[in-house]
Amino acid sequence: MNPVEIEAAVSDLAIQPFDKVDFPFAFLKAFGNKETTIKRLRSGESNKSDLGGILQTNNIHIVVAKTGEVTNTLVALKESRATSRAKARYILATDGVDFEAEELESGEKIVCEYHDFPDHFGFFLPLAGITTVKQVRDSSFDIRATSRLNRLYVELLKGNPQWGTAERRHEMNHFMSRLIFCFFAEDTGIFREPGLFSDTIEKMSTRDASNMHEVISEIFRAMNTKIFDRKNAELPRWADAFPYVNGGLFSGSIDVPIFSKIARSYLMHIGNLDWTKINPDIFGSMIQAVADDEERGALGMHYTSVPNILKVLNPLFLDDLRAQLDAAGDNPRMLLNLRKRLSRIRVFDPACGSGNFLVIAYKQMREIENIINERRGEDGLKSDIPLTNFRGIELRHFSAEIARLALIIAEFQCDVLYRGMTLALSEFLPLSTDNWITCGNALRMDWLSICPPTGTDVKLLADDLFHTPLDQAEVDFDNEGGETYICGNPPYKGAREQLPEQKEDLKHIFDNRVRGWKSLDYVTGWLMKAADYGTQTNAVSAFVTTNSICQGQHVPILWPLILETGHEIVFAHTSFKWTNLASHNAGVTVVVIGISNHPSKTRKLFSISEGNDAIVKEVENINPYLVAGRNIIVYKLSSPISNIADMNYGNYPGDGNHLTLSSLEASKLIAQRPDLKAIIRPIFGAQEFIKGLSRFCLWIDDDMLDLAISEPMVANRVEAVRNTRLKSRDTSLNKLAIRSHQYRDRNVAKDHLILVPTVSSERREYIPTDIKRSEAVTTNQAFALYDAPLWNMALITSRLHWVWIATICGKHETRFRYSNTLGWNTFPVPTLTEKNKADLTRCAEGILLAREAHFPATIAELYENMPAELREAHERNDEVLERIYIGRRFHNDTERMEKLFQIYTKMTLQQNLSSKGKGGK
Repeated sequence: MNPVEIEAAVSDLAIQPFDKVDFPFAFLKAFGNKETTIKRLRSGESNKSDLGGILQTNNIHIVVAKTGEVTNTLVALKESRATSRAKARYILATDGVDFEAEELESGEKIVCEYHDFPDHFGFFLPLAGITTVKQVRDSSFDIRATSRLNRLYVELLKGNPQWGTAERRHEMNHFMSRLIFCFFAEDTGIFREPGLFSDTIEKMSTRDASNMHEVISEIFRAMNTKIFDRKNAELPRWADAFPYVNGGLFSGSIDVPIFSKIARSYLMHIGNLDWTKINPDIFGSMIQAVADDEERGALGMHYTSVPNILKVLNPLFLDDLRAQLDAAGDNPRMLLNLRKRLSRIRVFDPACGSGNFLVIAYKQMREIENIINERRGEDGLKSDIPLTNFRGIELRHFSAEIARLALIIAEFQCDVLYRGMTLALSEFLPLSTDNWITCGNALRMDWLSICPPTGTDVKLLADDLFHTPLDQAEVDFDNEGGETYICGNPPYKGAREQLPEQKEDLKHIFDNRVRGWKSLDYVTGWLMKAADYGTQTNAVSAFVTTNSICQGQHVPILWPLILETGHEIVFAHTSFKWTNLASHNAGVTVVVIGISNHPSKTRKLFSISEGNDAIVKEVENINPYLVAGRNIIVYKLSSPISNIADMNYGNYPGDGNHLTLSSLEASKLIAQRPDLKAIIRPIFGAQEFIKGLSRFCLWIDDDMLDLAISEPMVANRVEAVRNTRLKSRDTSLNKLAIRSHQYRDRNVAKDHLILVPTVSSERREYIPTDIKRSEAVTTNQAFALYDAPLWNMALITSRLHWVWIATICGKHETRFRYSNTLGWNTFPVPTLTEKNKADLTRCAEGILLAREAHFPATIAELYENMPAELREAHERNDEVLERIYIGRRFHNDTERMEKLFQIYTKMTLQQNLSSKGKGGK
């Protein structure tokens, strides 16, 4: 269940007559517990309560108390041995009148009347497996409002299916925007009377809702009619109480969908909420999913935490503003200059969604401006920061409308906070007709027309600004001397996930600039557009992007283009999880990248230590791999740059699987023909190695062919290979038909081989590798070092190599894709002494022995939950190797990559000098 569904279930439970027997089960069901779970608790099979209540292990202990005994019952729950034994996270007591609960780990409590407990449903979201962000828990209103609006939206579409068509969907979304404004306005004093909108509808509409659409339409018409025009407008007297709002919000069509009795009830419930609690940066993100059929299943999860957004905005420009504020102290002139600077800063989000980046930026800047005003003794001064400086592009009409509405609400709330309600109300209406949120495809639009260079006037006309279509911005604004900051969280989509039209978007940007662009992630379009925009303006840009654009083949395709525009990385956050509200949306791994073509001398690199501490380093340069160092791009090499063993690609069969045998087939063949045992060898690809699968192949040397085909089963398989290769469209395979008894490749070891899978899970802390006997055959799903010294295995299975592969090779879907030419051959290793090699050999042996102690556990099992002795063996290996590099353990992966790049840079420079000295190019 998503948070909106949970909120609805909890709210329904609270309005039902209290049933002291059924309440605990109904409460658990509201948080997504299945009927089978409830049944086991009812029967007592899984209920371990020692207080006559319901105890769910690792979750909650609930007791329905005697009347007036709620507080004492909660104390008893806390002292209960069963609560402790079951490791309950929550305790809850209620008598149907009062309600008390506590989260035991934090000690946080809820004390309220029973019918009010849905207001705190966010407190219990972990019961549904949802990891909550504290800010959302403190603002459950936004989820409740989203839940109510979603119910209304769905119910209205049931009775008005035509409003759900492509032709009228925007009209429906616009109607919802108007409702949201009305609910906010009636609770915050914007309307003359508290509850004006809800009360008018309740009084003037019939119980069966037959005239509901007419009543609302007249209210909307009133808010689109100026006061001095109302005599001729023939408005009903009851509608005349509404102020003139307009600003595009109530212009255009005033059609309203037909309401059912249920829809009327839903609207009245929405009006009963306290809309003064709305948080526009949270609510906007959540409500945008209401109008999207595909996203509605994740209602209440579309929320990005303010701390995550500030990871972009702080280093982009807010930190600098605060530093200037600190430097100004109480100096009136310096404070005035800073206030003027604030008024000229433009924040531009070209994938703005519901506007949360813009809203947070606006609120943070208003806070700084207010401090300036207080220090200058000018409290309550009207803000110099115009909303038109917060510009966005959004593909979806409803999200674009919500973005503008969220900014309007944020402006009003800031005015109330910093100037007082009286001044805020006196200047709020009518709304401005300026439009600063543009609806369209950001990758096809000219950003200079949306956010023109400093000192340039632009006026691009559009239809009514809150009315369809929002095709362009309407701006007439000279921003001489100002700054432009581009920010946001554009959509990420890998090459295989992109729709044809999205692929065309990237073609529009990259087609004539670089080969290989088809493999780029969709988000790279925004980064490239920002760099191009920066060549015409003084803009600095920062985006949240998938970390894949700083890994693997993305780097040599994308980053030379970015660097050619003169842009460099001015700050970056290395990989972290960008989480929404749900644990089942564990969060994509992202980076934050800031680019500018007028960078400062020092750059900031943010990372997380292995102890989960935030680390900020000031460095001279950040390269495209988000590592402190020169802007070096790693390309494939045909041989190792370091003095390490050669690694070969596994043997490609090209046999249509006809030379491959299952374990059972191999056993049967050997049992029938013991003389053919020599032509049967175990094979290993990624799956066989990692999952412990047993497979074999027919490995027939030329001098064994006659013996081999004397067995009909073998002869049939060899003939099948020949037919497969002759029918192939691959001409190279056609030629191989003359030796259809063999794999295309014939690489084997004399003594042993060290095996590395081509693809492995990113969840493992080390790249899996192993040593195999000489008869083992590798497939094209693995790499092999043939007869290499064992210390090479210590390098491969180190954390140092893990971070190098993760960064340089990139991923297949979310898994690591290994490469010998890009990952192993480029891996920088210092010159190793014989003692170093001996120490590393012992480390590799220690890892192998630690694994052997857990035979027959597979690599997958061993590295999913690493046994203590195996972890210790790896730790020893890392200790020995990292001391060779820097004389101690590294603090984190960022430091590891920095050192590796230092060595790689030195090695490549030496190779280049050596090549030039020998007459090379």
